[in-house]
Amino acid sequence: MASYLIRRLFLMLLTLFGISVLVFVMLRMVPGNIADILFDAAGMIDTADKARLEHDLGLDQPIVVQYVQWINGLAHGDLGYSYVSEKPALSEIAPRIPITAKLAGLALLFSIVFGVPFGVLSAVKQNTAIDYVLRVVSLSGLSMPAFWLGLLILMAFVAWFGTIPIYTEPPKGFWDTLWLYSVPAAAVGFRSSALVMRLTRSSMLEVLRQDYIRTARAKGASDRNVNYHHALRNALLPVITVIGIEAAFLMGGLIVTETVFNIPGVARFLVEAIRWRDYPIVQNLVMFIAVVAVSVNFLIDLLYAVLDPRIRYGR
Repeated sequence: MASYLIRRLFLMLLTLFGISVLVFVMLRMVPGNIADILFDAAGMIDTADKARLEHDLGLDQPIVVQYVQWINGLAHGDLGYSYVSEKPALSEIAPRIPITAKLAGLALLFSIVFGVPFGVLSAVKQNTAIDYVLRVVSLSGLSMPAFWLGLLILMAFVAWFGTIPIYTEPPKGFWDTLWLYSVPAAAVGFRSSALVMRLTRSSMLEVLRQDYIRTARAKGASDRNVNYHHALRNALLPVITVIGIEAAFLMGGLIVTETVFNIPGVARFLVEAIRWRDYPIVQNLVMFIAVVAVSVNFLIDLLYAVLDPRIRYGR
């Protein structure tokens, strides 16, 4: 078990290092930088002023030096300054993380609460009316884009309640927060729950056909015990993988949803920073998303070891 954890931790650190190099290099391969954008927007043509600005921002240094300075700053908790707002990057990023985390957490909770039970029910009631209805619902969830569903929700709220559930000011209190985030979370989580439902159903059907399930039934085990004790635990392994991937995706993949519902989260801010070539913001945001994704995958690996003894004791 210890060797398994050490290997996974080493791979996690190696992956983060590779992502940091890739992000840093590719961001600077894009034509133009913040100095070009600022001078083009202002209509300036004085190359001396532009060179002075690039020197002040450190853009005239070799790319290796810039990378080392960035990594050294990360190690000491210094994320640099935003080129656009001239504020510390940490003060620009930190307030947006809880917003996206709440939205992603609610969407993930929605997908698990509805996806897993309905997937199990669809598998247990295979080829019945309930199964057909749930399969149609799941396919609908996979087919509808989140932004289109979000727009439909907004129009429905206007038609029925005369209001729009969009983010205009920070919510006050638990219930206000839950109300404000639950609507966009449901729009995003509907697709995730459909994916989880389909995978849970197929995984459960595969497990229910195994020999040990037939043996348990032959020994007189109840359907409830067989379905939820013997079958579900083994069927959850691929489902947990998808849930982990969805959790990592939701932290950085809510760009359209945050735009539709006017939510000032991480994903929307990342797009704005990319447009302005705001290197410190983009680098740190992408690294934050990468750390979340890799950490979630590491936790999924640990959960695998808990659920499957073959992994825990494997060599």
